[in-house]
Amino acid sequence: MKKKTNCTYIGGQAVIQGVMMRGKSGMATVVRDDRGELQMEAKRITPPEKRSKWMRLFFIRGIVNFVTSLVGGMQALLRSSEVAIVEDEAPPKLNKWVAEKWKVSVSDIITMVATGLGVLIALALFMLLPQFLSRLIADAFPETVPAGGIWYYLLEGAFRLTIFTLYILFTLCFRSLRETYCYHGAEHKTINCYEYGMPLTVENVKKCSRMHDRCGTTFLFIVMIVSIVLFALVGWLFNTYVPIENKVLDRITEFALKLLMLPIVAGTSYEVLKLLARIQSPLVLPLKAPGYLLQKLTTREPDDGMIECAILAFEKALDMDQNPDSPEKTFVTETKLSKLQTMMKTHFAEKDIEEADAEWILSLTLGVPRSELSEERVITQKECGKILALYEERLTGRPLWYIFGNTDFYGYKIDVDERVLIPRPETEILVQQALSALSEGDRVLDLCTGSGAVAVAIACEAAKDKNITVVASDISDEALEVAQSNVRRNKANVVLVKSDLFENIKGKFNLITANPPYVPRNELGSLQREVRDFEPKIALDGGKDGLDFYRRIAEKVNKYVVRGGMLIVECGEDQARDVLKIFAKCDYAMVVKDLEGKERFVKIVF
Repeated sequence: MKKKTNCTYIGGQAVIQGVMMRGKSGMATVVRDDRGELQMEAKRITPPEKRSKWMRLFFIRGIVNFVTSLVGGMQALLRSSEVAIVEDEAPPKLNKWVAEKWKVSVSDIITMVATGLGVLIALALFMLLPQFLSRLIADAFPETVPAGGIWYYLLEGAFRLTIFTLYILFTLCFRSLRETYCYHGAEHKTINCYEYGMPLTVENVKKCSRMHDRCGTTFLFIVMIVSIVLFALVGWLFNTYVPIENKVLDRITEFALKLLMLPIVAGTSYEVLKLLARIQSPLVLPLKAPGYLLQKLTTREPDDGMIECAILAFEKALDMDQNPDSPEKTFVTETKLSKLQTMMKTHFAEKDIEEADAEWILSLTLGVPRSELSEERVITQKECGKILALYEERLTGRPLWYIFGNTDFYGYKIDVDERVLIPRPETEILVQQALSALSEGDRVLDLCTGSGAVAVAIACEAAKDKNITVVASDISDEALEVAQSNVRRNKANVVLVKSDLFENIKGKFNLITANPPYVPRNELGSLQREVRDFEPKIALDGGKDGLDFYRRIAEKVNKYVVRGGMLIVECGEDQARDVLKIFAKCDYAMVVKDLEGKERFVKIVF
């Protein structure tokens, strides 16, 4: 027997026209859609080591894994059907009402109902029916098979095992299920290929066995055997020491006892499966053989396309386990606007991303105002693809306006990317204050211009009724490249200069504006992820207390501002009073609040 060299926690299941693989940190489902293209959905899950300690206890973990696998598997199955099968969706008004009333989506309710129905059908087939048949025989032959005796429960177990086998054989009558069993085979062969240390290629996967020790079919067989033993033992003991004369009450009690023992059966079966999977010795082969025989029925040889599905799903699940930044993905399908919007907002909220970003993505991609997003419409597959590409990139933490490549500032389109800060709405007040201070023929200097948003807005707005000159400076060549793009785009009369504050500036100005770096250095690590990881640190780091640039400006500003001229600076929420102290020797200074009443700007007159 070839020895397995790679250990993996990853397991999976076949879904409709695809495969789902589940690792410790994520689950990935790959489905072939009606156009023959592979689509992937990948979601993060809570790894075992991050669950509560009691959920990781021996035996308890089996119960937890059984329930989570059941629910997760049903969700993957239903989601795959949305890609592989075109179905009518719930009415838009119902979607909206359910989301607002119960804070869940219709698809979540369908998942719960489908899971519940599946459990009820399983209970009826594998518990009630065997019990009913056993009772019939016990009533017919009370002396040979007395109700409540060991032979009675063993007979019931035999019925249960027979029904289970017949159920599997019955499923082979359906072409769609036989196809699903092919995907099941692809799943097993792919996992085996990885565990044997072979590169995951279609040719290598083909060579591998479609039998696997951790198969769900084997688990169900173990459940059957464990249930036979436990039900027989507990039932016999209960009937021996707590006999019930009333037949109806006796049967109800018997069924209730089995229900109570189901968690014990699941936990025990999980540990047995785990133990058998760990042992590769030929000595345990007889114990594995019944499970392998059943897998012969529930797996079939897959074609190349099915193997591609399984490989892609496995590689994504493996990547999510190994790489915490591996992005989540969502199926691209024709869908309803309300459903897509709800899904995006839900996942954004889970990632501490502004839900409004979902509205911006939809609004800008579909070309409709945000106010009209409440009007239901069908999102085509092509539109959905564009929207989900933006949505998935936003989930990585990358700021929305970097993703789009531009943003609106004071009515002007401003290009932005990781070379410059994204201009904030509150900075528009800086522009307002500057415009109100300008006169005909004034010269304006914008320090630390970054994207050039402030300089462009001042130049373009003032040009409507005044003739002014605007110079903008920055120490960063990359920032000046972006600023130059914005000057051209908006046809603004702005001269750009590379300068470390006043270093390369010539002449004097009537108005100087500045939005310099003002974040204290020790607070950079606590900034929002999208700021900390994506926006340029050179535009954020304001030194030890965040005020370095204000001090440097105060040292030389008198040489570059005319008598009676003005300096307007933006600062952090709690810095305005400290900035005032830095410019205490000036003729006049005042604080200006933003729209939320926070002191964010300081005006200094010389």
